[in-house]
Parts: sequence; structure tokens; C-alpha cells
Amino acid sequence: MSFEVEIGYSSHRGPRPQNEDFAGAVHAPRGEESRGLIAAIADGVSSGGHGLEAAQTTVIGLLGDYFATPDTWEPTVAMDRLIAAQNAWLADHNRRRRQDSAMTTLTALALHGQSYTLAHVGDTRAWRVRKGEGAAMQLSVDHALDHPDLRSRLTRAVGLDDHVRVDYMQGELRIGDCFVLSTDGVHGVLKPARVAELALATNAQQASDALVDAAIAAGTRDNATALVIRVLGLDARQLHDELGDARRLDPPAALKVGEVLDGYAITALVADTGVHRLYQARHVPTRALVALKTLHPSRASDPEERAMLAHEAWLGLRVGGRGEPGFVRVHERADDASALYTVFDWHGGRTVEQMLRSGMRPAVAEVVAAAVQICKSLGRLHRHGVVHRDIKPGNLHLGDDGCWRILDLGVALSGREGAAQRELHAGTPSFMNPEQWEGVAPDAGSDLFALGVVLYQWLGGRLPYGEIEPYQIARYRRDPVALSRIRPDVPIWLDHLVRKAVARDPRQRFETAEEMLLALERGAARPVGAPAATPLVRRDPALLWKIALAASLLFNALLVYWLLFLPR
Repeated sequence: MSFEVEIGYSSHRGPRPQNEDFAGAVHAPRGEESRGLIAAIADGVSSGGHGLEAAQTTVIGLLGDYFATPDTWEPTVAMDRLIAAQNAWLADHNRRRRQDSAMTTLTALALHGQSYTLAHVGDTRAWRVRKGEGAAMQLSVDHALDHPDLRSRLTRAVGLDDHVRVDYMQGELRIGDCFVLSTDGVHGVLKPARVAELALATNAQQASDALVDAAIAAGTRDNATALVIRVLGLDARQLHDELGDARRLDPPAALKVGEVLDGYAITALVADTGVHRLYQARHVPTRALVALKTLHPSRASDPEERAMLAHEAWLGLRVGGRGEPGFVRVHERADDASALYTVFDWHGGRTVEQMLRSGMRPAVAEVVAAAVQICKSLGRLHRHGVVHRDIKPGNLHLGDDGCWRILDLGVALSGREGAAQRELHAGTPSFMNPEQWEGVAPDAGSDLFALGVVLYQWLGGRLPYGEIEPYQIARYRRDPVALSRIRPDVPIWLDHLVRKAVARDPRQRFETAEEMLLALERGAARPVGAPAATPLVRRDPALLWKIALAASLLFNALLVYWLLFLPR
């Protein structure tokens, strides 16, 4: 079911001469629907009539810029940075106005996937209403002095100080949940049970109207505003949902052929790495073949491995789950899943590694066509802000449908991974760019270097820098041999392109997947130049010292011989 909500909004100035409340809600833009919705309510406070300005600019700024932040940012990060920026702007204006300052409360609610994130400052409130729970549950805590005569004195507000402390809360969404954002003109005169009763009216708009009308009838002395959001459908799971499952569920025990797990009948054990197990299975209701990936029983209690599997499932839903070519589609885990696993589409075919093992010599045109497809997929991955970190022959797969796919996002970086995964020195040594051995963090260029190594090995039958082991001290001491010398049918333009991709100097390589794709598509029409030979001092700085030491030793040996044995 897709993400779907019903929104109602109502506001009344009450007995006040001016309404200084402001509220709004914004859906994610087209193409990014999985980011859900953000809503906010604010109650302006001022000594000179600028409260509405503070409330409006704060809500509009947050709603207008929230979906402009990278989708790899967690909602708390995005809201914190935007609220801090608005607070700094408002505080600066208040310093200039001096006696005519303005502040505002703020309660913002982001709905994403199957979770919600709440940000709160001041005494506006957020409520959650569920059928059968009776009174509405207050999700926020008022930042106001706890005294009957000082209720209007805020201890926190946007614009009050140079820095603002924001309360954050996250929770699980359910279909039918109703959220109410209200100003103190509403909840100041209505009890939680009454809020719940009115919020469950026929539709969200009627509910918001009923809440405001009831507050006016109860004699509120302030502006009265209510924003009601009712959840009618949930979207694909988000990282928060996957991490919750990773903590709650246990990986299944070793599965045998014929066993059934949550409607998936195991048909084969495809791989066992000691960390993960990959099974082929058949979905019993649809008879479709799928792949099940789960943790090896020996790693079942490792929280970091659980988090990495959850992160991979979330990335797969973001990339492959959208049906984008070049990636394997991930199936959303059922709410009643009994174990921790990830389900992928099953694709027959072969990886580049399997092709290399077969000993078959690929046609140059086939390699170029594959490189074009893989470059396009890498470009899409990088535009998502994701670095794969393990591009190698075993992770590039040609399906029976003729589509090339990038496999295994298990060690990929998205900006949302845990610290342990981020610090993990992941990747296959022979396909890692030299900078990573010097402590430089992997980036999109690392994936392009690895793709260049794959193309060199695929065309030339050997690795450009030889087999590299993690414990080796001496690496990359020679430039790769020209592919056209190893295999005469490789055109010069392709030889130059691949050697540019694996150049020792990162400044000589391709900067983006799009640049490499353009070079592949242009081919001989506009070839790239061959990378310059790497100077010896860069390939092996220690060798110069060794040569100098050898020359010095030889000179001293000759000098000793002359002094001791030659006549004077």
C-alpha cells in the first residue's frame, strides 16, 4: 500500500485582535514520495505585533527546505539544521529590534515510511490518537514555567536565544493513526479525552473544525489552531523500521531444502560466506523464485552485523525497490515476519567472475556494452549519495534478461550507516584504489577505479597491478601494461580509457560515472588521452633512497680498497 494521509486544518483568532498562529503541511515532491510528509504548527509571541511573522517564517522555512535536504539525512538531522538556521536568523533580527522582539513555538511532525519523527520547542503540542486507547496521548512536553500565573512564560522558543534546544521523538506508524498538532488556545481548554473524541470525527477537516469550535465554545482566551493528520496508508519501510526489526527479530537457524519460512519454500543453498547465507526459495502463493539473504547462525548475536543487514535492506528498497534498472529489486518484509532476512528478486545468469573462470574470451563489443550499462547504474547509485565500496567481478551480474546488475550493497556507504560500518576497511584489496591504503576514505571515485580494474582484468585476463594482499607493503610499483599489447584486438581508445580509470594518480582518473560513460559512448570518435607514466618517485619513493644507499656503499667500498691495496 502506498503512503496516503488525510489532512485537516482550522484556525481562529478567538478573542485576540490578531491571529499569530500558523501551520502547514507539505508532501514530498514527485519522484521522492517515499520521503513522506512534513507538517508543522507555530504560535508566535511578540511585544510589537511580529509574532505572526516569526511563526510564518519558521513554518514556511522548515516546510519549504525540508525536502531540499539530501534524502540520506535522517529526519532529526534535517530538521535540526533547518530549525537552527531559522533560530539564528530570528535571534539576529531580535537583537536589531531590541524592544520589538518576536519568537515562536514550533511543533513539527515528519511521517516517513512506517515511522514518525517529532521536533518540538515551546508549548504547542503534538497528540497521537488511536482507536481503543481512550484519551489522546501527548507526544510533546511543554517548555513553559510550571506555575498557574506564568503559563505564558516560555523557557524555550525559536528566536529566544542564539542557540535553541529541540526535543526529538521517534515512533512507529500504524494505519488509522491520527495526529493532532495544536496551539495552547485549543489544548488549554480541552482535555485529552475530548481531543481524542473530536479527532476521530468523520474526516480530518471536520475533526480540525470541531477541535477549534469546541475551544472557542469553551471560552479560550487565545488564538485556536488545530492541524489533524490521519494515516490511511503506509509506504515502503525506512532505515528506522529496518533497524527496529534487526533488534527485534532473530536470524533463522540453518535452513534445509524443502523447509518453509514465512511462505518461502527453500529450494537451494546458494552461498555460505561464514557471515551471510544466501538461499534460493520459491514464494509459495505466487510460485515466484526469490533469493533470501540472512546472517550465518554464528553471527546471529552480533548487533553490528544485524545493523549492516538492515542497512542493506533499506538501501535495496531505496534503489532496487523502485524498479530502477541495474539493481536487484528488494521485497518489503511482511509485518508478521518471524525471522530476520531480506528477500530479493531471483535472476538467472552469470557474474563476470563466473565468465572469467569459464576461460571464455569475451568480445570487445560485449565488454563495452556491459561497461555502459554498469556506468549508468553506478551514476544512479552515486546520485543517491551511495558509495558501493566493493565493485568486483563477483558483484557484476548479467541476467538471463540481458540486463547487467550491481549486486551486494552490504558494505555500501550512504551517510546513514553505523560508525562500525563506516570505519570498516571494506572492499577487495586488488580492486581498491591506492589512496584507501593511505587512509583516505572511499568515495564515488573508488567505485570507478574498481570498475576500471574489472574491465582491465576482463579484457586482459590479469589484474593491472597484480594480486594485492592486505599485508603487502609494496603496492602499485609499476604502471599497468597497455591492454593493446596483451590483446591486439583491443582498440587504442579503449586501452587509454581503461588505463585512465586505473591510473595511479587520482587526478588523471575519471571524476564521475557520467564522465566515464560519455567516454565509453564516444569511443573512437573522441578518445581520451593515455595517462602519463607515473614518476618513479611516486611509484616507489623508498627505491630512490635504496639506490642512493647502494651508490654510497659502493663508493665507500672502492675508497677503502684504494686506501688499503693500491700503491700510492
